[in-house]
Amino acid sequence: MVVVLIQILIAVLIVSLISLLGILIFFRKKTLDRILFYLVSFAAGTLLGAAFLDLLPEALEEGFRESVPVFILIGILSFFVLEKFLHWHHHHAGHEHEEVHGFTYLNIVGDAIHNFLDGAVIAISFMNSTALGIIATIAIIAHEIPQEIADFSILIYGGFSKAKALIYNFLTALTAVVGALAAYFYSNAINNSTIFLTSFAVGGFVYIASTDLIPEIQKEKDLKKSLVQLVLLALGILLIWIVGKLFQH
Repeated sequence: MVVVLIQILIAVLIVSLISLLGILIFFRKKTLDRILFYLVSFAAGTLLGAAFLDLLPEALEEGFRESVPVFILIGILSFFVLEKFLHWHHHHAGHEHEEVHGFTYLNIVGDAIHNFLDGAVIAISFMNSTALGIIATIAIIAHEIPQEIADFSILIYGGFSKAKALIYNFLTALTAVVGALAAYFYSNAINNSTIFLTSFAVGGFVYIASTDLIPEIQKEKDLKKSLVQLVLLALGILLIWIVGKLFQH
């Protein structure tokens, strides 16, 4: 079992390191300023794709349960309350934090839950067989490359510096390690709570995409730029769907 644990830790650390790709994409400030607004469209698409094409099917894998929509609603309401608190906190915290939008922290929470679940999936897969663990790891890496780049762009757009966004994105990615260890040592408890965590993450991702990112996209009035944003939104969804079909886990 020690060998399995080592395999699990290596896999989740590799997945976590994917979060560092963002700095390679946004190395030049001029490039960042030019494409960031459009990448928010792509980010919204990947969040919606991850919610409806990845997490929701996983929550419904064993059939429809009445608890799933309830947990999704709990996720949406929880993120609404959290955002209200963050807006209140920033309003009273002074000028240093006022430029950071509340949805950046919401995205961190949602992504942390998502990565926790990814870590748990990797651990459970390796505990079944090494081959299944490798397949699951490849699938999650394929999902995480566009997802982490999108998350990085959300943090930058929300007001974080590149360095701060990189650090937060990496720390959030490390929750995959926590999820893997929890699944390894407490597999029964994780299995019993997976539906709640997955459905909650669906609600969180839908809330962020629909109430924070899409309204930002709608501020663009130029028809050509709006069409580009629409294409990028659709591409974000399509990419998650394609990856899910190629690397089902």
